[in-house]
Amino acid sequence: MKKQSQLGVVMAQFISIVIWASAFPGIRVGLEAYSPDQLSLLRFLIGSVLLVIFAIFFRIRMPEPKDIPALLLLGGLGFTVYHVALNYGEQTISAGVASLFVSTTPLFASILALLFFRERFGLRGWLGSMLGFIGVTISSLGTGEPFQWNGGIFLILLASFSESLYFAFQRNYVEKYGFLAFTAYTIWGGTLFMLYSLPGLGEAIIQAPTEVTLSVLYLGIFPTVIAYLALAYVTSRVGASEATSSLYLTPALAFGIAWIWLGEVPTLLSIVGGIVTLGGVLLATIRVGLQNRKEREDRPLADQSSL
Repeated sequence: MKKQSQLGVVMAQFISIVIWASAFPGIRVGLEAYSPDQLSLLRFLIGSVLLVIFAIFFRIRMPEPKDIPALLLLGGLGFTVYHVALNYGEQTISAGVASLFVSTTPLFASILALLFFRERFGLRGWLGSMLGFIGVTISSLGTGEPFQWNGGIFLILLASFSESLYFAFQRNYVEKYGFLAFTAYTIWGGTLFMLYSLPGLGEAIIQAPTEVTLSVLYLGIFPTVIAYLALAYVTSRVGASEATSSLYLTPALAFGIAWIWLGEVPTLLSIVGGIVTLGGVLLATIRVGLQNRKEREDRPLADQSSL
């Protein structure tokens, strides 16, 4: 891979992580005036409109009829199930515990990539992933929030697994249609499944404070569109294992952004956990991406599995 292309991958990965981290405080603000279902639908309606503009400007082609069911399924898993389950899960468990279980997504994605696409994560990759997970656990303990097993944890795990399916099985469709078109198809599909919560949304928008609606507008443009476009691009270049391993940094960055945005000062334990997580991500991504890229270049496209 050329140095310019490598730089593009690193920048896209950095953008996706930072923007996703900013979504956590943004969601907290949005839930002040919107229900979890309304918040999910509104942000994805905003994102869908933006993607329609992109689609017209860049003239993206229509998907082949045989691919539509798979694209709808991926959109439903990666957006509808993930965001609705996550929003409801966070109503019954603390934010720190939620971030811990959301961070199982890279582990799920790496296992699926290994099983279906033979992406070898290697010893360094698995050790780095475990170190990253430990770092997230330390950060979660630093919140001082209680941990209790309940239905909310099941919903968070469901959200993480559905999101990992989206990441693991997107590669062939990203390669076929391009990361912009694929992201548009799946976000539109996910938004379609969210329309059940449309009744009452207009009234909620009228009654919501301006700053809350602006927060949802931000969620619809950046975490919903820009971040997913960036990560789809990264996945197409380096594979699901390396692309998702950096997501361990999201909770650590979320603490910092919440500090600036909401004035929530992180604890020393949270900062230590963030440093441990960073070390795990660096360990997991060094050389793993090069190995996976070489194997994909050597393996015929016909030998790659698809959903």
